[in-house]
Amino acid sequence: MTFGTPSLKIGRCGSLTSLNPWLVPQDRSTEEVPPSREFPTRERARTKVTSPQPGIPTPDVVDRLPRRDAVWPATVWWLGVHGGAGESTLAMLAAGSRPAGHAWPVPTMPGTTHRVVLVARSNYAGISAARLAAIEWASNTLGDVIDLAGLVVIADAPGRTPKPLRDLERVVAGGLPHVWRLPWVDAWRVSPVDSRLPLHKEFRQLFSDLEITTASTPAHH
Repeated sequence: MTFGTPSLKIGRCGSLTSLNPWLVPQDRSTEEVPPSREFPTRERARTKVTSPQPGIPTPDVVDRLPRRDAVWPATVWWLGVHGGAGESTLAMLAAGSRPAGHAWPVPTMPGTTHRVVLVARSNYAGISAARLAAIEWASNTLGDVIDLAGLVVIADAPGRTPKPLRDLERVVAGGLPHVWRLPWVDAWRVSPVDSRLPLHKEFRQLFSDLEITTASTPAHH
């Protein structure tokens, strides 16, 4: 699925082509986008892409996530797109899930597909890293071995996320199948994560959407 924007000029990612405007920003010096199209509305944000798209250029090598062979099965692979994103925390909480170790978990068995959820913090560096990972997936460089379910954005601080970061997140959200937002958990700042304690409703909704259950004991470090 695409979002119907005409050819866009891009910088280091490629040349003039038909692109998803939520993943690849346009050069405003050559074409002006009406304000109503800069960011998807809440309703439109629910209608996101569900598979890679033609015309999305592959990011430069330095901007791509590494890949690693993943032998073990998992209900979900949590792929932290930067250090400290929270992939290990989610793996402790969700039964049968695993942290991807900040790399695409490429299955070693032919014909196998791994379900992956990107994980990022809600700061500028985190959301920007998520955007690059989304572009890499959308460019189809990973083939059919990765089933990207979406992106989890975990609050990097208590309180409301600043508007510029919310705007940036909406741009990235428009190019992904789904985005979940998880709150800051102050208790995890001073004590270990305990999967036996009640979770915030946002975590329960995430696991429900992915059809996975909460772990009763910590797992997969």
